[in-house]
Amino acid sequence: MKKFLTTVLLLGLNLMVAQENLPKISLSFDNATTSEVIRQIEEISDFRFYFQKDWLGDRRISGSYDNADINDVLDTLFKDTVINFYVLNGSQIILTRNNVIYDSLPEDFFGKEEQVVEQEEEIKINPLFYNEQQAQERRRVETFRIGKENKNSRQRRYTLSGVVKNIKTGEPIADLAVVVIGSRAGTSTDNNGFYKIELPAGLNTLETSALGIETSRLRVIIYNDGELNLNLNEDFEALDEVVVEGNKARNVEQAITGVTQIAVEEIKTIPLVLGERDILKTAITLPGISNAGEGAAGYNVRGGRTDQNLILLDNAVIYNPSHFFGIFSALNPFTSGAVNIYKGSIPSEFGGRLSSVFDISTKDANTEKFGGEASIGPVTSNITLETPIIKGKSALLVGGRATYSDWILRSLDDESLNNSKASFYDVVAKYNHQINENNDIRATGYYSRDEFSITSDSIFNYSNRLLSLEWDHKFNEKNTASAILSNSEYRFNIGFDGESDNDFDLGYKINETEFKLKMKFLYSNEHTIDYGISTKLYQVDPGNIDPEGPESIVTPLAIPEERGLESAAFISDSYTVNDKLLIDAGLRYSVYAALGASSQRIYEEGGPLNSGTFVETQEFDKNEIIETFGGPEVRVSARYLLGPDFSVKASYNNTFQYIHTLSSNTTVSPTDTWKLSDLNIDPQEANQVSLGLYKNFNGNMYELSLEGYYKRSKNILDFKVGAQLLLNEEIETEVLQGDGKAYGIEFLIKKPEGRLNGWLGYTYSRSFVKLDSEFSEERVNSGDYFPSNFDKPHDVSLVANYKFTRRFSASANFVYQTGRPVTFPIGSYTFNNAEFVFYSDRNQFRIPDYYRLDLSFNMEGNHKIKKFAHSFWNFSIYNVLGRNNPYSVFFVTENGELKAFQSSIFSIPVPTITYNFKF
Repeated sequence: MKKFLTTVLLLGLNLMVAQENLPKISLSFDNATTSEVIRQIEEISDFRFYFQKDWLGDRRISGSYDNADINDVLDTLFKDTVINFYVLNGSQIILTRNNVIYDSLPEDFFGKEEQVVEQEEEIKINPLFYNEQQAQERRRVETFRIGKENKNSRQRRYTLSGVVKNIKTGEPIADLAVVVIGSRAGTSTDNNGFYKIELPAGLNTLETSALGIETSRLRVIIYNDGELNLNLNEDFEALDEVVVEGNKARNVEQAITGVTQIAVEEIKTIPLVLGERDILKTAITLPGISNAGEGAAGYNVRGGRTDQNLILLDNAVIYNPSHFFGIFSALNPFTSGAVNIYKGSIPSEFGGRLSSVFDISTKDANTEKFGGEASIGPVTSNITLETPIIKGKSALLVGGRATYSDWILRSLDDESLNNSKASFYDVVAKYNHQINENNDIRATGYYSRDEFSITSDSIFNYSNRLLSLEWDHKFNEKNTASAILSNSEYRFNIGFDGESDNDFDLGYKINETEFKLKMKFLYSNEHTIDYGISTKLYQVDPGNIDPEGPESIVTPLAIPEERGLESAAFISDSYTVNDKLLIDAGLRYSVYAALGASSQRIYEEGGPLNSGTFVETQEFDKNEIIETFGGPEVRVSARYLLGPDFSVKASYNNTFQYIHTLSSNTTVSPTDTWKLSDLNIDPQEANQVSLGLYKNFNGNMYELSLEGYYKRSKNILDFKVGAQLLLNEEIETEVLQGDGKAYGIEFLIKKPEGRLNGWLGYTYSRSFVKLDSEFSEERVNSGDYFPSNFDKPHDVSLVANYKFTRRFSASANFVYQTGRPVTFPIGSYTFNNAEFVFYSDRNQFRIPDYYRLDLSFNMEGNHKIKKFAHSFWNFSIYNVLGRNNPYSVFFVTENGELKAFQSSIFSIPVPTITYNFKF
């Protein structure tokens, strides 16, 4: 042994001496490959290189050296590569890929000896050894070498990151689990297929798994930080059940409270009205989300108003997300990808609304092959096509749907609607392009239009239009960025052409343009930091009316344009404190400025806003700041694991909203207008706290959650009795601003897989408004809290699907809701020989409770792989029980007697057959 050690020491000493006396070289090269530079060095010197040619690639470099040390030349030559070098016997240069050749053994190679060390202990980095024989015994597992070893590095762990894509479609694979075999370490890919994981230096075995993707195992030898992009095959093996453990516990493990994620593909079996697959109607079946009634447009989240929801499609706002009086949503399910609904702790990047964010993204088109999906139903048809533009790099997706029948209006239980007509269509297109590994761009365009005639002399139409452009850039493994530019427009028009001389054309428009820059910094395994800025310009045309035809006596009127600028800076940190505690803390600071040109009416301070207290009109020039509002918005949520499948979460957030709807209707109307905050109307504010328990059972087969919330708000916009909201130059005299409060408990039990799957949700919630003032004309219900128009304490939803085989299944949907509040006339009185109706306090009564049962039978075509198209039939019956659920209650005076009536949307069972096919 001593002889062996002596030999090793002498060999090392000789090598060091040889290294110190290496000859100098002089050379220059321009745009040369690495192989060409090596040949030049061999020609002018005695150095000889040993390597494999395929290691060097075709990278071209330039340089010039005069009497330089060979080590300096080679350090520069192999910079930013995975090639290391070793000089043997002063003239032989051995190249290695990734690893380093060591000429001495570690001090503790033959075992440790006890030593008394007085100085500070140094970190010892041992060379990385890899057992090639064991590797050959496991040939089916592919080996990847990552990074370039540095013998002077003191790091023991390195970061591996990359993007995972479908090898056939080129689309990123989201929610793919990446776990380290033999340890508890793991991660998952985001919506762009990106993952990041920290590994110990040396050999690691990774396993990937996701639903519909072939499970793979790979061996990674990591020498330094590096990148590994993967292309995985789809898994077409026919199984009775597919179990993926990677993200099944997400509901327990994530920190954000009150978040709902909808898998678009899974909602195709849920029986909904007229067989239309509908993302937002599915959302209503989940706790905490409701609407005012059947056929109602808009959504109420945790006791909030419909205008307090931010609905985004590819980061651009949709102001009216409904078709056909709210019966259908304006979002095409065939083109939609991820759907995330935030109703509790809203991420700091979002702002401008109090209650929720519906973040919906269009799926990327297939870059490898042509494909599509279509459906044919009794009222609508839908088709989506996707085709590669540059194979493997870019593709285009186009989807459209339209209605082709007015029979539904003729079947409604309302004689006044029998001769009505309605039609709609929407179109969406998305282009996605991968420029290189670090840059991707996406562009989306969307347009929808509704046109209907309720009476023979009026035609209504409204439309949504949006454009969105996103550029994603990866600076390095730790830093990424997204730059987003979007524009949205909503407009409506009313054309009246009657027998009288008051024909008119009325129009309204709102337009907004936003730029947002989002940055992500993967600081460490414990900290993930998101930050950025955004700015948004509002342009509101409050409306105009013009006479239609030469005989019309209508006086033209145009309400001046309103403009406002909303800007914000935001930052958040997802901080893993330890294995049990995860904190997601964010801060958003928003500022809003009302801009001119504008004429602002000034009223007496401390008095009611009416014509009697009007003082003067103040003029503001274009882009002059009229008034500013703003402040900090705190977003904090935390999760603590009580067990591996049991957690408790809590959150707090406050929000500002600078834009309001003007509506005297219970539900969203196409003629609702939007009003910006200004001198006379303050922005809305809200504070919400929530606390919840989340538990999974039986290996994550069942998911259980119980969450409570309490929300206070102020400056909620409401209206005076008899208010005129459309085309009113003095709109501030017709509205009121007050306080609101909402609280509730949400229960959800979900079984996402198995033959019997679905969920049961129950919500107990209350929503109240208080409109109080020292002036009676601005006081409602004596200034006390009263139920809001959408206060429905009890809400039960059951969605169930049973799979008889892989092809045949049956589904059911049951809904029960407390009837919403209404205001009834409770008497009459005579004044100056005229009879007047006396109404109750606002929202003192309720319409009857609502309940409905829907059933469907689903039949899929055979699952052969080599088949042009895969079909799916849906046979459904909406409102099986024929329940005559009231939509509204109204009162009519006939022969001096006041009579009450109620209207319903669907009072009979509605059968539907829908055929879908995908190719």
